[in-house]
Amino acid sequence: MAKAKNILFIMFDQLRWDYLSCYGHQHLHTPNIDRLAAKGVRFNRAYIQSPICGSSRMSTYTGRYVHSHGASWNGIPLKVGEMTMGDHLRKAGMDCWLVGKTHMRADAEGMARLGLEPDSLIGARVAECGFDVFERDDGMLPEGPDGYYDSDGAKEYNTFLKSKGYESDNPWHDFANSGLDEDGNVLSGWFLKNSTEAANIAEEDSETPYLTGRGMEFMKTHDGPWCCHLSFIKPHWPYIVSEPYASMYGPEHVLPVVRSDSERQNAHPVLKAFMDTKIGQTFSRQDVREAVIPAYMGLIKQADDQMGRLFDWMEQTGRMADTMIVLTSDHGDFLGDHWMGEKTFFQDASTKMPLIIYDPSPEADATRGVVSDALVESIDLAPTFVDVAGGEFAGHILEGHSLRPILHGKADETSRNVVLCEYDYSASPIADMLNASVRDAVMFMVANKKWKLIHCEGGYRPLLFDLENDPNELTDLGDSADHGDVIAEMYDHLFAWTRRTSQRTTRSEQQLIEMRTKSRGRGVVVGVYDENDAPLDLTVKYRSRKAQPYKSYLKD
Repeated sequence: MAKAKNILFIMFDQLRWDYLSCYGHQHLHTPNIDRLAAKGVRFNRAYIQSPICGSSRMSTYTGRYVHSHGASWNGIPLKVGEMTMGDHLRKAGMDCWLVGKTHMRADAEGMARLGLEPDSLIGARVAECGFDVFERDDGMLPEGPDGYYDSDGAKEYNTFLKSKGYESDNPWHDFANSGLDEDGNVLSGWFLKNSTEAANIAEEDSETPYLTGRGMEFMKTHDGPWCCHLSFIKPHWPYIVSEPYASMYGPEHVLPVVRSDSERQNAHPVLKAFMDTKIGQTFSRQDVREAVIPAYMGLIKQADDQMGRLFDWMEQTGRMADTMIVLTSDHGDFLGDHWMGEKTFFQDASTKMPLIIYDPSPEADATRGVVSDALVESIDLAPTFVDVAGGEFAGHILEGHSLRPILHGKADETSRNVVLCEYDYSASPIADMLNASVRDAVMFMVANKKWKLIHCEGGYRPLLFDLENDPNELTDLGDSADHGDVIAEMYDHLFAWTRRTSQRTTRSEQQLIEMRTKSRGRGVVVGVYDENDAPLDLTVKYRSRKAQPYKSYLKD
């Protein structure tokens, strides 16, 4: 095996960590992703930095916490000036390309202020989260009375579908994400009752096979060294899939829901608000779960089959021998667990991510098939990639840790004691439900291997879960007097994190150390009373100097 020359960075959208057989799912068999895990390291405690698409991805792409990069919700631009993995990798001599989704919004106002033209090279990279774009496809092209959610969504994909004969002004919706009844009526995938229908599209033309093919086309046409972010749209809703996957799973394959009556009756006020949303109420129904989850599983099974197609091709073409493969997700999906749908709270169903890394280099031979229990965060991927590219680690910018020591068997853990996750719901209807100000509509999670604490601004008590004795996170101990010391300890971790210096990104640590004495060599001798109290070499410019009295220059 050769050293990793390239990096294939695969991300699925809303893929829950425990819906892969290598992570223990009883009915959903994913042999191709399992095969990758057997060749690499599977991380068992990998966490995202925010339980929503845009913010989570911006942390992954920048290697920085949401608190640092500021793109705290979907649609909030990543501000101009934030460095991304593309910026770091190009500096190290590795190209960074996108095939698929980023969910990034460009800081158009900031770009205009700085005179960055979107069609310039630097302008395009700033507008595309630091990537050079082979094909961007954020997938989402819903349409409402106010127009499209994203007018550029599924842009190339819809062109592809139209070229294949799918006649519609929006084949993404009418074919790829909807069923069809006997009278030719479109059964929209937006309505969960239609999740039991088969998408009205040939399987090979659906979104996951399409993007897999585009990823292969990229690798065929680029020599490297490169990092290719192959970013899939599924199994994110709409929950609907083509045959044969639509018929593979039924209600008998739906795992028992993870929730309790006590959990709901005694819910923390903020958690209760999330439970009481429309999607929370809907996914609390068993008939909804039995309609949606089989389709969700079918989407994942299709993804696994496409990984088999991809990995087989990489082995046949030699790419498997020179390419690191990283497979992960941007967050999970509650699917009715804890009386919620979607992903916007902090239980593991949402915040834990699958993470599998295959390194072809001989140094990784000792860890093939290993399951790591290290506390890992999504912000660790950017520094890992820089490490693989042979670049200099910018520790004053990148807030994560390289995972290469774990991949090569030189370490079992990172240096962190806790993982952090944060959610800003100030732009969400939930803020209105709670009558929360923009300032107070934020939450933070801090967790180690035993405890998880959730802090909600607005004067609320914390939530606390005992991950060892209550791994399903059903019993909130946040108001337990017996756990006061634990709560204080977890708050200490959270406060230490908030006190970190994360915005000083224009000077490295080494530069700051050098600056401690550098100014003295430039003549600054503040606080010196006598010239003999300072080293001669630092004050030589101030000694043995002659000058005429100023009065001699004055005119009569």
